[in-house]
Amino acid sequence: MPDFNRAARLGSRRRVTPRAGAARLLLWVTNHVVARVFFHRPRMGWYRTVMGYEIGPGSVVLVDVRFSARGNLRIGAHSIVNNGCRIDNRGEVTLGDSVSLSYGTTIYTKGHALDSSDFHTVSAPVTIRDKVWVCAGATVLPGVTLHEGSAVLTGSVVTKDVGAYEIVGGNPAKHVRDRSRDLDYEIDFRPWVPFFG
Repeated sequence: MPDFNRAARLGSRRRVTPRAGAARLLLWVTNHVVARVFFHRPRMGWYRTVMGYEIGPGSVVLVDVRFSARGNLRIGAHSIVNNGCRIDNRGEVTLGDSVSLSYGTTIYTKGHALDSSDFHTVSAPVTIRDKVWVCAGATVLPGVTLHEGSAVLTGSVVTKDVGAYEIVGGNPAKHVRDRSRDLDYEIDFRPWVPFFG
């Protein structure tokens, strides 16, 4: 015989409070409307003021980037988050200066405890330091720090910290070689049409 009391208890846990509902709606608008606005100034204004993201001067988030929460995101100066990136900022995500996240990069800060009886979530921040390049389609897992000047090759899955000026690749990502330490650049994104991008 079905346990109707249990079903009622489970159903009551799924109720969404008005505040949670408003937060979900705000996130939906951000990811499905604002993320597709062609003009980058209004988009960046929304991210800074409404979503509470700290975004430094000269940095830009291109179209079709998806987020998981308000706040919990800091981007330094002259960094770029390219089209189609997915940033799980339910935990803290920090990007330094002149960081380049290429197309389709995914950053995770939360997951579930595999052996937990209640399947609870676990979280750890992701930190990406200055002049790091994460190539297209790469995935960075919770708790990872990519140290200054490091690079992650296309399609890699980063499961542990990457040293300064180290290049990693594969699944799981492993050391490939060292990157030149003579990195003297500042990313200066200029859209091909003024105000677009």
